[in-house]
Amino acid sequence: MPHSETSTIAVPDEAHHADHTKHEGETRPGHITFTDSTRAPRDLTLTRTRTHESHDDTRPDLSFPFGTTDLNRGGFTNEYRAVSETGYLPADLALRPVPSHVYRLPQALADPEKARELKQMKLVTWKEGDPEDPRNWSNLYRWYITAVCAIAVVQVAFASAVITGDFRDIEQEFHVGEVVTALSVSLMVCGFGIGPLCWSPLSELYGRRPIWIIPSVIYVIFNIPCAVAKNIQTLLICRFFCGIFASAPLTLAGGTISDVWDNNERGLAIALFAAAPYGGPVLGPIVGGFVGETVGWRWILWVNMIFAGVVTAFTMTIPETFAPALLRRRAQRLREETGDPTITTEQELFKASLSQIITETLLRPFQMILTEPILLLMSLYIALIYGLLYAFFFSFPVVFGEDYAWNDGMVGLTFCSVLIGVAIAIFVTPRIERDYLRRAAEKGGRADPEDRLPGMMIGCWFVPISLFIFGWTSPPAVLPGGGNWVGPVSSGIPFGFGMVIIYFSANAYLIDAFPGYVASALAAKTVIRSGSGAAMPLFITAMYHNLGNGWAASTWAFISLAMIPIPFLFYRYGKSIRARSKRAAA
Repeated sequence: MPHSETSTIAVPDEAHHADHTKHEGETRPGHITFTDSTRAPRDLTLTRTRTHESHDDTRPDLSFPFGTTDLNRGGFTNEYRAVSETGYLPADLALRPVPSHVYRLPQALADPEKARELKQMKLVTWKEGDPEDPRNWSNLYRWYITAVCAIAVVQVAFASAVITGDFRDIEQEFHVGEVVTALSVSLMVCGFGIGPLCWSPLSELYGRRPIWIIPSVIYVIFNIPCAVAKNIQTLLICRFFCGIFASAPLTLAGGTISDVWDNNERGLAIALFAAAPYGGPVLGPIVGGFVGETVGWRWILWVNMIFAGVVTAFTMTIPETFAPALLRRRAQRLREETGDPTITTEQELFKASLSQIITETLLRPFQMILTEPILLLMSLYIALIYGLLYAFFFSFPVVFGEDYAWNDGMVGLTFCSVLIGVAIAIFVTPRIERDYLRRAAEKGGRADPEDRLPGMMIGCWFVPISLFIFGWTSPPAVLPGGGNWVGPVSSGIPFGFGMVIIYFSANAYLIDAFPGYVASALAAKTVIRSGSGAAMPLFITAMYHNLGNGWAASTWAFISLAMIPIPFLFYRYGKSIRARSKRAAA
């Protein structure tokens, strides 16, 4: 384990709030200014310990309960990451403004009367070497939790595409067309976009562990009516509900990983998480093709249920990792033991109302899409990549199933090339993270959000390249025969690499660009991404039939080329764009 650096802060008895009006040429002040150093220090000494090179206070804390804390009243705090000898943090000195271009002091500090009341409150923190702090658990245990999170995401992503392994039998049994059958994929992906709007605030209110378990169990159960469906309506409706309940791991995995790893030590862990939602769907057709070919489409869903059940059993071993939930329980216990009502957490002290939670969860993401060009364009780019992944699940069967006349199992194997690209990206993304940390060190430890974009500027070229390769090495440009299949199959390698690198960098950029509104920004991205993934299956097959393989793939390649300037423009002008935003980082 890396060593620790410790600093002791003596907290003065009186602290007055300075005038926070920012004048030209002045440096923005901290949220507390000490005006009388002669007074005796308060009997509450804070010792803050930081694991060496593992945590950066200037970067967004993904363990902060953004959606269920009233940020207007309480602002932000480092309570959930701070470590103290006493286990308490004086509330009036812990709060700080929400990081954005608009500097706004929390109401609890701006009002002198509220500030005096706040002075008596003690926020519960972790203690030095605290065994309940997830960051202090052994590396082996933390990697186990990380692996379970990644596999859980792989499983639900796998489920969305596994049914594509035997569409023909579904069409024949229910006497429906390919577009109706494709809804079995589209509706589940729609559920991926809707579910997180519910699971995210619930996990902040009740902790991550219940949301890991309850929706996953219900998801496993909904696979049963899918497998025994007597009509297409039952199959489609139950697949939609599968998507809603299966989206819980998609919502929780990134946060759980952030709970157990500090932000400067989670490079490989986040790389696995970034690859999982893109690698998982690729496994689906590989398994579904062989299962459907040998024992029929219903067994595809039984196999998926078995896979989901095993993974759910493993998720039940994940303990509670959410720091606000753990510290809230500790505060409740300490209040009962000591009878001291001033022991609390910021989430309890500034609990958001139901209307505020609904606004944060359902309204603000769409407001930000309309008013934040960075969020809009980045979300559209991520949506394009995600949609193209699902487009591959329908274009590969056109080329290899129809033109090469391969069976469903062989068609599924062609997706191994995408997995190869994903695997390469997993090894590259930690190096991109190290490059970011180097840039941050060169800037005195405070990097710009735009320093996240070089990875995206590298990966953006691989997507159109892969599409051009796929389109113009497929029939009729290159007729089947001999080893000609190598061309269109190999296109999956640059695509798999590019999509993971793009997502990794773009996701990190959104988090750093909107540190005070992370939950809303990621919710907006998820909705747009899922919408694209749901729409693509409905028309891709017809597009390839009508335009031909070469021009259908080229159409998407040209759209991808049109997206390439986005990371370069934001790298150049992102800072000035953020300066005009009310919610972006200053």
